[in-house]
Amino acid sequence: MKVLYNVTVKIDTDCHIEWLEWMISKHIPDVMATACFENYKLTRILGDDDEHGVGFAIQYIAPDMDTFQRYQTQFSAPLQKEHADRYSGKYAAFRTLMLIESEG
Repeated sequence: MKVLYNVTVKIDTDCHIEWLEWMISKHIPDVMATACFENYKLTRILGDDDEHGVGFAIQYIAPDMDTFQRYQTQFSAPLQKEHADRYSGKYAAFRTLMLIESEG
């Protein structure tokens, strides 16, 4: 069964445009280049902007749990470190893994 890997990020307002451009031009292509995900969606969370920043959710679809585990063991650490180093102190993130029961 397919799995959905959701990364929710709250990025400081003062750098969210640059962050969004970097995500689209660099980070997401690097994640997709691992060949562990079939597709992705980058969304802005409506009604989430506040004094703490702007909210986004990036959703990656893996074909199965084994492929996602391969991403976790072989690729995720350096990709997450690159993001953390670049935006240190300017974001909060949490990750959620979900099993896709049905697709429309």
